Amino acid sequence: MENQRSTPTGKPAVVDLSTWQAARDELLVREKAHTHEGDAIAAARRRMPMVEIDGGTEVVGPGGPVPFIELFEGRDELIAYKHMWHDGAPIQGQCEGCTVSAWHLRDAVYLNARGVAFAILTEGPWDEVLPYLAFMGYTQPWYSVRGLDWPIGGPMGHFTCYLRDGDRVFLTYDITGRGTEAASGSFALLDMTPYGRGEAWQDNPDGWPEGQRPCWYWRQDASGEPTWDTSRPAPQWTRPGATPVTELGRHEHHH
Repeated sequence: MENQRSTPTGKPAVVDLSTWQAARDELLVREKAHTHEGDAIAAARRRMPMVEIDGGTEVVGPGGPVPFIELFEGRDELIAYKHMWHDGAPIQGQCEGCTVSAWHLRDAVYLNARGVAFAILTEGPWDEVLPYLAFMGYTQPWYSVRGLDWPIGGPMGHFTCYLRDGDRVFLTYDITGRGTEAASGSFALLDMTPYGRGEAWQDNPDGWPEGQRPCWYWRQDASGEPTWDTSRPAPQWTRPGATPVTELGRHEHHH
């Protein structure tokens, strides 16, 4: 590009506004293509078949066992996030990735306004889940699906979508891995910044700060440093009573 001056190590090139605008316009073409491809993928999702499941299967909520169909709250669609659980672990030892996802989903009012119910499902036993919810201050619906098979229970760390047709319930969509990032707007915002997520897998220009292990920022210690055994999932530090810890307290088995 023209009018480009020297680039400080690890920082974008300094240019004039017209040169910046030309680069922005060039990138916008790719961004629009990306958006259109995302629209096409969403259209393909809407054309997927569905599988009928037993809506009478009981899950456990704050009022005790309820049939799964009640999670729709009278609506036609339901999105569930499936939160991993470490049996017997203290609050700081619960899943850091799922904590980040659930923290971004504390309020489903817009989904509800669009006729879509939302719930978080976990295989944790309800007597362990309840104090965790109280500590986190969560108000979104949570249910224990302990011991239930997929697609109501089963593997955690997923988003799963269901459709209700009268008294019948159907599985329509499921995704895990980086597909769950759709719920965490912070990731998309970080991707807009010069340094992105600060992870080693990123494709960075030469001289950029060296990236760290994947998801390194999910846990922090009391001083804000990303670490492991003496840490909490990052959102927990916003909660009253979030004191420093010396261990995760995890056992081998988790769901």
